[in-house]
Amino acid sequence: MAFHITKAVIPAAGLGTRFLPATKAMPKEMLPVVDKPAIQYVVEEAVAAGLTDVLMITGRNKTALENHFDRIGELEATLLQKGDIERLRKVNYSTDLAEVHYLRQGDPLGLGHAVLRAKMHVGDEPFAVLLGDDIIDERDVLLSRMIEEQASRNATIVALLEVDPKLTHLYGIATVEATDDDDVVRITGLVEKPSTEEAPSNYAIIGRYVLRPEIFDILEHTPPGKGGEIQLTDALQTLAANPDIAGGVYGVVFRGRRYDTGDRLDYIKAIVQLAVDRDDLGPDLRPWLKTFAEGLD
Repeated sequence: MAFHITKAVIPAAGLGTRFLPATKAMPKEMLPVVDKPAIQYVVEEAVAAGLTDVLMITGRNKTALENHFDRIGELEATLLQKGDIERLRKVNYSTDLAEVHYLRQGDPLGLGHAVLRAKMHVGDEPFAVLLGDDIIDERDVLLSRMIEEQASRNATIVALLEVDPKLTHLYGIATVEATDDDDVVRITGLVEKPSTEEAPSNYAIIGRYVLRPEIFDILEHTPPGKGGEIQLTDALQTLAANPDIAGGVYGVVFRGRRYDTGDRLDYIKAIVQLAVDRDDLGPDLRPWLKTFAEGLD
């Protein structure tokens, strides 16, 4: 039975240790990417795909997330008094984006555990999971395509990206079989962060999933895996190996623009890449970048 998917789960309980000391008192999801926090890009993507019910799985010191998507009457009044209507519009836009809910993860037991915490909110229907480290360019279609594939195949859908084989140890890697669609593959196996020698392919799972609710029962019986955490990849492996449970697992191969904000260097690259395409920043930034680059040894 096909469902109209409306719910998105965004795990946001991580400590952001790679960005210390910046994340000592600020959630990593609130680090700005140009002039918006990273988490807002993710919520905007969910809303653009028709997902208006957003559940964030949070942890300690994450109240800034709630504040960002809430009304701030004093700020709004100040902007209105100054006649700064454009900034007021931007402030109100983030407030009115979606119906956002928050749930504490509690014990930091991994991505699989964070997804499992959403069980009561999601109920018995398919849903999407979006990780905040991956920002997908709004000009490139991914999540809505995944939702369409989930409806047509009644299966679990993950996003895949072909990566340099030397980088497989950074990702969950899929064993795949071709389908009648060049952009869709059937996944027969998954392994979390294998070495280059052990990787079955260079198809890496990136942070977008459209899951059937059967994933919750599987996660409840998934023991801790790599790093002592409950790995979502392990639960997906169970679904891939037993397609009769819930229709199997398929991957949509993404060939668009993706910005990784989970690594300091890639975070800086993401800001530059997005800024150069902005109408308000690009015309001045591009020539400066060229001049700066010419001066490098």
